Amino acid sequence: MSQSETFQKQALTEHLTDLRRALLRSLMAVGACFVLTYSFSQPLGQWFVAPIFAVLPPDSTLIFISYQEGFFFI
Repeated sequence: MSQSETFQKQALTEHLTDLRRALLRSLMAVGACFVLTYSFSQPLGQWFVAPIFAVLPPDSTLIFISYQEGFFFI
């Protein structure tokens, strides 16, 4: 039996239904992961900038030259 004979034939609407189901599941997974990681954004941001603050002089802060640089650090 060849490989093409093992697959079932589907109508176009069945393919579109499967595609919609897969897209909705993917969108829900991305949304759930976004909510989960957003709740940990502050600790993650502090963990990323900890090495920078370790080498800065005491009582100093980070200075951003342009507006978009501030978004790279939380």
